Amino acid sequence: MKQTVPALVMLLTMAACGGASTDQAKTEEKKEAAATSGAAYAIDSATTTVEWRATHKGGFAPRFGVIKGAEGSLNVENGAVTGGSFTVNLNTLAVDPASITEPEKKAADLEGHLKSGDFFDVAKHPTAKFVITGVAPYDSTKQKSLLPGATNLISGNLTLKDSTLNITFPAQIVVGENDVTANAKFVIDRSSWGINYKTEGSPENWVISKDVEIGFSVKAAKK
Repeated sequence: MKQTVPALVMLLTMAACGGASTDQAKTEEKKEAAATSGAAYAIDSATTTVEWRATHKGGFAPRFGVIKGAEGSLNVENGAVTGGSFTVNLNTLAVDPASITEPEKKAADLEGHLKSGDFFDVAKHPTAKFVITGVAPYDSTKQKSLLPGATNLISGNLTLKDSTLNITFPAQIVVGENDVTANAKFVIDRSSWGINYKTEGSPENWVISKDVEIGFSVKAAKK
């Protein structure tokens, strides 16, 4: 495949502070993974990234960053992606210092907050996982895409913490003779995966937007 908060997986990748955007990924119950067919392409963990972006209510105080360390593979048959899966190491979740505008706060503090039991609890759930359940052509008359040049609709099971749901979103996929790149940008509701600060109805959780914008760039090479 060729080709923001926290993660993705989905992402990936995947989200803890909420995002301000449109084009919510369609979210459904977990589905069967796509049958494995065609040649396998190994995902390049060094160049594959998941970006995230989150805000407080009304789009205030945007926070954003990146998650690296993706591992997995894609399957390609007759010039098209047919399936695949990858995991993302949430221990690599990083906050961009440019998103921290308060002089008394540091990016490292927010990273620790997001990785703690307050959000992702990476000590117990160190990875996010995405398993493709379907790939279809993208029709711009029926769906909107945050990413220009979308070619396909990807559906897959996204696992965050101990919850798995199926999401569908537009993506731009380019299949070459020996490589695949895929890019996507979409929004998920973090609360659908039970990711809440303190409790779901607490004032601290309410002030954080539930929407999280996820962007990913996947690169894979033929095995």
